[in-house]
Amino acid sequence: MTDVLGVRKLLGVIGPSTNTIVQPEFEAMRPPGITNHYSRIYTENAKALSNDSFMAGVHAIGENVVDAVKSVMTCEPDYLVMGMSAVTFFGGAAGAEKYCKDMEAIAGVGASTGALSTAAALKAYGGIKRIAFVSPYYPVMNQQVAAFFADHGFETVRDCALECPTWLDIARVGEKQLHDVVVNQLNGPDVDAIVQVGTNLCMARFAGEAERWLNKPVIAINTATYWHGLRRIGVEDKVEGFGRLLTDF
Repeated sequence: MTDVLGVRKLLGVIGPSTNTIVQPEFEAMRPPGITNHYSRIYTENAKALSNDSFMAGVHAIGENVVDAVKSVMTCEPDYLVMGMSAVTFFGGAAGAEKYCKDMEAIAGVGASTGALSTAAALKAYGGIKRIAFVSPYYPVMNQQVAAFFADHGFETVRDCALECPTWLDIARVGEKQLHDVVVNQLNGPDVDAIVQVGTNLCMARFAGEAERWLNKPVIAINTATYWHGLRRIGVEDKVEGFGRLLTDF
């Protein structure tokens, strides 16, 4: 017997409880016969963030991940898609791999994390060596992201930390601001691809549009993570509206 709606696969999805972007973006990318089942990581809305308080907040989220994973696994999904990103970049490539394996051991199924999925997306395009990235984070966290990408062979030419003052403010960053960052701060002939990290930053559709007029890869972390999860479970459907990642790879 198969699930009446999830006739192909069930995906367990986790994200911070303050995150309002992951769930609708993943749902917009969902192919027929695949169902997403969301579990929230309890998270206080940290305010007046700074380098120090941002990192403290990230670690607090990390401490509550296990409960969210155990909760969603009670519906017996086939795979786990982790819609939270900062903690998945810690410790470079080795730290990211260990974190993913630890989550898989807890869940008992495979998992896609933001960091590893984004690196896989960059490699799928091929020929990318120099990147620029935007995040809602603070500079101290951007350093962790750049170190992770360096371990995977990608040089960060430029980065932008938006320094959002609260967790909820991340979801309030609009397309106009993202356009300004991508075009005026990140893009250039010395950049092969542009990446967005921070799963509560709404950029999946905008990244797909920017990719067309910049004529280079623009990868949103939510697109990369959901794409990675679909391909890992053998779902090869092409999904329009989110860039080449979901149509060509």
